Amino acid sequence: MPTSHRTGERAPACGPDDWFSADDIYLFREGRHARLYEKLGAHCVRAQGQAGVHFAVWAPNAARVSVIGDFNGWRADAHPLTVRDDGSGLWCGFIGGVTHGARYKYHITSRDGGYQVEKADPFAFFSEPPPRTASIVWHHDYAWHDEAWLRERRARLARTAPVSIYEIHVGSWRRVPEDGDRFLTYGELAERLPAYAVDMGFTHVEFLPLTEHPFYGSWGYQTTGYFAPSARYGNPGECKVLIEALHASGVGVILDWVPSHFPTDAHGLGYFDGTYLYEHADPRLGYHPEWHSSLFNYGRHEVRSILISSALFWLDRYHVDGLRVDGVASMLYRDYARHAGEWIPNAHGGRENIEAIQFLRDLNEAVYRHYPDVQTIAEESTAWPQVSRPTYTGGLGFGYKWNMGWMHDTLDYFSHDSLFRKYHQGEITFSIWYAFQENFVLPLSHDEVVYGKRALLAKMPGDDWQKFANLRALLAYQCGHPGKKLLFMGGEFGQWREWNHEGSLDWHLLGDDRHAGVQRLVRDLNGLYRREPALHERDCEEAGFAWADTADWQQSVISFYRLGATPGETILVICNFTPVPHHNYRLGVARAGLWREILNTDAACYGGSGQGNQGGVTAAPVSAHGQHHALNLVLPPLAVVFLKAPDEAES
Repeated sequence: MPTSHRTGERAPACGPDDWFSADDIYLFREGRHARLYEKLGAHCVRAQGQAGVHFAVWAPNAARVSVIGDFNGWRADAHPLTVRDDGSGLWCGFIGGVTHGARYKYHITSRDGGYQVEKADPFAFFSEPPPRTASIVWHHDYAWHDEAWLRERRARLARTAPVSIYEIHVGSWRRVPEDGDRFLTYGELAERLPAYAVDMGFTHVEFLPLTEHPFYGSWGYQTTGYFAPSARYGNPGECKVLIEALHASGVGVILDWVPSHFPTDAHGLGYFDGTYLYEHADPRLGYHPEWHSSLFNYGRHEVRSILISSALFWLDRYHVDGLRVDGVASMLYRDYARHAGEWIPNAHGGRENIEAIQFLRDLNEAVYRHYPDVQTIAEESTAWPQVSRPTYTGGLGFGYKWNMGWMHDTLDYFSHDSLFRKYHQGEITFSIWYAFQENFVLPLSHDEVVYGKRALLAKMPGDDWQKFANLRALLAYQCGHPGKKLLFMGGEFGQWREWNHEGSLDWHLLGDDRHAGVQRLVRDLNGLYRREPALHERDCEEAGFAWADTADWQQSVISFYRLGATPGETILVICNFTPVPHHNYRLGVARAGLWREILNTDAACYGGSGQGNQGGVTAAPVSAHGQHHALNLVLPPLAVVFLKAPDEAES
């Protein structure tokens, strides 16, 4: 009998009635089974005196299910499975002689006999590279060596930690032009990405979905393989090598995960057994009009078990450190992206998706119960309350939430010509009113540099010099603002073009000093953010922030303090959002002594004009802004300046 990769226990026997325990069946049907991947799918075992594979699939409305593959000539009559007699709808069976690497599918005949289909295994651990669609038998024997990382990772994603996330799409970060412009493999990424992330000072890498997806242009957000990394870039073992290489370099891994919808491809989950099994039958509940995909039926207990098992799978078998849950807003509201008459109210007449809400709470409870040292992160774009608050207080239970309001207001503000920004001061200050209602991540993500929205640099107004200066100011403002940070690839060196998943980033731009200067700034901002506790310890606490001055709207200047947990640990951030430099700019401060200039985005090494405060400014005993001391500053054009307060003993 084989050994479980997770628990070390002996796997069950292989008959239809003894592969699953009574607890397995009960938890599955209750929606509380968290590790179904250990039972469903294809598992290499030894039974009946020979090595082979045990297959199991959920198809409660099928009349007949068989395994077809390259081991039986893809004949539907060769290896039928047996359905359990307990009403669970689980079909299973052992096929001797099938080995690791074999290709297979399930041939399913519906009860009315009028529907026959070949389906990929929803629990497959590996698949053929698209456009081929067969599943592949794969075992998960892998010797991990990241114990040291796992012991300390809890502190790396904590609310008090510096969290700077580099979001990347594996297929377009870098390509190999001399080899047909092909993708980098997981192994090649393992040789390049960790060193780059470390050099740039990022604490975590977030991958757009690695789960298998038939359409490359979906970027992974149209998932068919919820338990398989995309074969475009290599096999599961090679994917683990990449993750382990990042961990060995001290970089965490966050995976985009999509439990909100799935594509309608014939080999996928849709109409799986001749009925709407995973999705709702009524398109007003089961079809997403924007994404042209199917919506999961969260009211079906078995579906909840399968999705929660997928989340735990990536934590169990791939050691990922966080899950960014895509499309949470679309899950919470029945009328999301729908017009009147295109949706059905809940049992109470409201627009809330009660079943999805319960699923999200169950999901987060399961993740944190098994892995209290990881984080779940919600992409939620509405004002739904308590997204990142515990379920026992009525929250959804996520660890963090993307701050989409901050992103929209900030990019809107920066899009204005500097001459008119004084009329939009509220756009840049409003986010603080709600900055601590959730545990926020500040995203400058892939969604903002596609579909005609333009790259970050191209969004900026003014001539080329002003565009670069504006971009540097934006990135520094993000660093100073409360909340964890996320930047999509290419933004760190000021790519001009919109992101195109069909090609590599424009790395050649780093031959231009202006782009190299942006990259140098991002590297230094990450270093500053990690080095200065005041910039990260209280990212999620109101006590970590105080305004210095918001009233200078006529000059489009704002200034604020970031406050550390240690008394006296203070950083002053001053932003001049116009191209007009200000000399002898007076700003009241609470402490005497030398305020050291620790970063200035207008420094010549970043491509700026080189104006600044020559290392620091000593506060004079002059009253201003309600304080008893004041700084006489130089505010460079379109720039952000960081000043570190003197120690209390020095003041």
